Amino acid sequence: MWTTESLWFEVAIVSIIYALGNIIFGHFEERTPVVRRVGKYLLTLIIVIAISFYFGRTIAMAFLALFIIPFLYIHAYYLPRKKGINGLTGEPKSKYYEFRKWDKNIFQK
Repeated sequence: MWTTESLWFEVAIVSIIYALGNIIFGHFEERTPVVRRVGKYLLTLIIVIAISFYFGRTIAMAFLALFIIPFLYIHAYYLPRKKGINGLTGEPKSKYYEFRKWDKNIFQK
């Protein structure tokens, strides 16, 4: 009953990563359309499952782990040092909204 030999293991791992990412870093995507966020999750899920199916779980998990590199580069180096935005909190919001090309008036519809 409790086996990790199926592709559901990959589904669980990707889902856990996205859930934790949304809890911790969701404020970076507050103005991103829901369709785009869901699409990014589904695309990642499909890619990881396909890699696991055709090349094995080890390669799929290594591919998933490679996403740590751009994540660290963006949040630990690029945003704070190049743009003056805190990589954990996204503050100051005005700079972050300008960087994302979002409207700074959050109360406007």
